[in-house]
Amino acid sequence: MPIRHATLHQFRIFDAVARNMSFARAAEELHLTPPALSIQVKQLAEASGVTLIEQIGKKIHLTPAGRIMAEACRDMDARLERLAQDLSALQGLEKGTIKLAILTTAEYFAVRMLGEFCAQHPGIEASMFVGNRETLLERMTQNLDDLYIFGQPPANLNIVAESFAYNPLVVVARSDHPLAGEKNIPPSRLNGVAFILREPGSGIRLAMENYLTKNKVHIKTRMEVGSNEAIKQAVKGELGLAVLSLASVAAEIERGELTTLDVQGFPLMRSWHVAYPAGKALSHAAKEFRTMLFDSAIANCGLTPTK
Repeated sequence: MPIRHATLHQFRIFDAVARNMSFARAAEELHLTPPALSIQVKQLAEASGVTLIEQIGKKIHLTPAGRIMAEACRDMDARLERLAQDLSALQGLEKGTIKLAILTTAEYFAVRMLGEFCAQHPGIEASMFVGNRETLLERMTQNLDDLYIFGQPPANLNIVAESFAYNPLVVVARSDHPLAGEKNIPPSRLNGVAFILREPGSGIRLAMENYLTKNKVHIKTRMEVGSNEAIKQAVKGELGLAVLSLASVAAEIERGELTTLDVQGFPLMRSWHVAYPAGKALSHAAKEFRTMLFDSAIANCGLTPTK
């Protein structure tokens, strides 16, 4: 059976299996039975004339042909979604979907902005994935989302990245910390001071390490944490200082629970970026949300636009 005889249903089933790497989880997602999925994947393999999946022990693995097929399935699904939205736009309808993937630090403003966007465009269905930098990069290589919000966009991927707001990084301490209230603290005062750090590879961690190297400062690493909320609790518990995005600690500073230290060289001024793979055709909804990021409405989220 030639590949042109394969059905859209089979492509969607294979996409689910490839994403979950499990017939059972894919069946649960699609509300079908694992045997039904297995039959459809087998027929798709016969139509394509290649082996798509190998089972080693209890685990399944994509063959090289299977990885190519999975990528094609994602492309087809995205193209069909754009087709539906383009047809709706021609009819004067505001329908469609938008899928965002954001850093955990960005959730302090992005959730609010997405809520405002949905209120303005009630016909658009929105979803948001929140994760660390490594996870977002993996999702971007698989083209799973429409837009991505990074603090520091990747330099090794072919993407479009535009800055839309400033993202100052500050040294955070308990309000009663001995350095609180001091002015123009030299970097050397941080030597040997305990810090709670973000996980290796995070944008904040990279920016902080560059600062420490530039100023020849050697801190004491108390712990590494992948959650901003956990870091803030550790700082409140007197476990050490931390470098965080100002957006993530604004509420605690306002309540007097935390404070920023006036360390020379801080804040480290970075920017928030909206990014997507180069060549990606953005949906109408994604274009509208991207436009919103650059509008003055962003000031309502406590951010300062870069443009």
